[in-house]
Amino acid sequence: MRGGTAKDRANLGRSAAIASIVTALFLVGLKLWAVWQTDSMALLGSLADSTLDLVASLVTLTGVIIAARPADRTHRFGHGKAQALAAIFQVMLIALSAAGIAMRSTEALVEGERLAAAGEGIVVSVIAICATFALLAYQRFVIARTRSVAISADHVHYQSDLLLNLAVIAALVLDRYLGLAGADPLFGLGIAAWLLWGAWRAGGEAIDHLMDREWPEEKRLRFIAITAAHPELSRMHDLRTRTSGGIDFVQFHVDLPGDYTVEKAHDIIERVEDDLRAEFPDAEVLIHIDPAGHVDDPANALVEEDQFKKLGEKPMTSDRTGHEA
Repeated sequence: MRGGTAKDRANLGRSAAIASIVTALFLVGLKLWAVWQTDSMALLGSLADSTLDLVASLVTLTGVIIAARPADRTHRFGHGKAQALAAIFQVMLIALSAAGIAMRSTEALVEGERLAAAGEGIVVSVIAICATFALLAYQRFVIARTRSVAISADHVHYQSDLLLNLAVIAALVLDRYLGLAGADPLFGLGIAAWLLWGAWRAGGEAIDHLMDREWPEEKRLRFIAITAAHPELSRMHDLRTRTSGGIDFVQFHVDLPGDYTVEKAHDIIERVEDDLRAEFPDAEVLIHIDPAGHVDDPANALVEEDQFKKLGEKPMTSDRTGHEA
């Protein structure tokens, strides 16, 4: 559920980024001490992840602040893609972290290194799990109201932290207390693989935003249905949708009878826009009017496809002047 004004959502995004930074600072300090005490590769991997979480959260905060800026003369569509760029930067950091952890774990596995201690690492991991649960709950609250792609990417980091910390506990218990040599570096390799998978998932949505991917079909059909509810409109084509940050952008062409006055056509489009804004409050909609029967580009089937046909047969009802829609 979306809530509040654009300013409210920007403030929520900033608060979530700051909460991530504070949590990451706390976890880095704890895990640094625990690694010094235990020499655990799994715990080292978790420390590296938390350190990158700190850097990524700083990038997220920067991206959220820039994305909240209103449109200006040089960025007429706003600055929403700053969030996607921040998310891409986070993905790059995660991938580098995973590579480093995999190399160090492989070295420890080959050399047969064993843990110096484990109790401190287990305690630190339990504390980290509790702190991460609290942060994730707040991030979910913010994401539901802002759709921030940068906060969503940050959320993926901390979701992985839960499993990472559980893996650290398992590695410490198996290696130190159950005598299973190699358990710790093997878990380190598993953590590296998990980080790479998380980077792949987190990068997908950011790339979609940067590449102006169309909305999901269900969302597009909902938009088309609201437009089709206006009987004066006989055809809807050249529909283009995209999302940048937390803002949706839509443009399309519709047919109106050619003998309508400019004022009458304007009034109809105003009603269409009001209905669309009621359902899509953060969408910026640009509507182009064509006279009924006009064809913009007969050679381009993608442009000329009538979107109303996706809903089935559009009823041909009469408008207030007796024209057929």
